Amino acid sequence: MKIEQSYTFKSIPREVLWRTIQDKEVLKRALPGCKSFTEVEDNVFESELGISIGPVKGVFTGDVRQADQKEPEFYRLLVTGKGKPGEIDADAEMALVETEEGTILHCKADVKLTGILASVGQRVMSGVAKVVIGQFFKDIEKEARQLV
Repeated sequence: MKIEQSYTFKSIPREVLWRTIQDKEVLKRALPGCKSFTEVEDNVFESELGISIGPVKGVFTGDVRQADQKEPEFYRLLVTGKGKPGEIDADAEMALVETEEGTILHCKADVKLTGILASVGQRVMSGVAKVVIGQFFKDIEKEARQLV
């Protein structure tokens, strides 16, 4: 499943946004349903997320890894997770583009699903993913505004 989403962080410079999304405490607060987020090695985190959106309900445990970082403009986010509803394996390219209005974060992800997650259909899962990503971006924006 392919997911593409962009979010404009108005009046937030790219460097501020970069620092915000690299802060593990910010990420823990911003990840929807995050119960735990522990750094196990440089840029690798073990996490536990509780998700309850439409037909997708459950606790997922897994790894979040930041790779191919090109500060302050690009990184890849690799996510693997398992839970009762199934498994997720995601590879997302995150590009930060500075504009006159602020910074646009473009997320382009390739997501593989198994179990109930796969059976509910791509359209439903795409909608759930957009809700989760949208909430994450809004929470990151609140955090970044405190640094501007």
